[in-house]
Amino acid sequence: HEAGYMSMSKVLELCYQAGVDTATVFAFSIENFKRRSLEVDNLMQLARERIRQLADKGELAEKYGIRVKVIGDLTLLPKDIYKEVKRTTDLTKNNTRATLNICFPYTGREEIFHSVKELISEDVPIDSINEICLEKHLYTGDSPPLDLLVRTSGVSRLSDFMLWQASNKGVVIELIDRLWPEFGPLNMAWIL
Repeated sequence: HEAGYMSMSKVLELCYQAGVDTATVFAFSIENFKRRSLEVDNLMQLARERIRQLADKGELAEKYGIRVKVIGDLTLLPKDIYKEVKRTTDLTKNNTRATLNICFPYTGREEIFHSVKELISEDVPIDSINEICLEKHLYTGDSPPLDLLVRTSGVSRLSDFMLWQASNKGVVIELIDRLWPEFGPLNMAWIL
């Protein structure tokens, strides 16, 4: 996981240098809470450290003017991690050059369900609900449309990541036969 974080930092730096204005990474699935408690605890500790690092050091966020957004069902996070998430997102909220969406804890199915619940809570008349309305209530509703999805690990499934967004016309899905920690800037440059 640590190697994956380092790889992500290098790939994101290349993306931002290349002019990408929004990147979304899948950091932790809601399904991961079902793993052994020791593994979940270790992942939460890593998340706590890395989210804090984004706020405290924040070289990447500061250098590229990146606004950090953490998206997913944040009610599932331990309180101390939620505080770090809030602090990091508050510190970077005025950055306008680019956005980094961190999906944590997240699943695409839960995101769609969340959107439906939002529509219901706003008492949107059933006749007014359409795809555009549903899309605006997704966690990524204020992000530009997805145009590229990179899936590493040599598997041909989306692993419940950005299901709605990936189904749009024109989205390129790249299936890469490498584990994420082995995926680096050169691989991303070829894809871009």
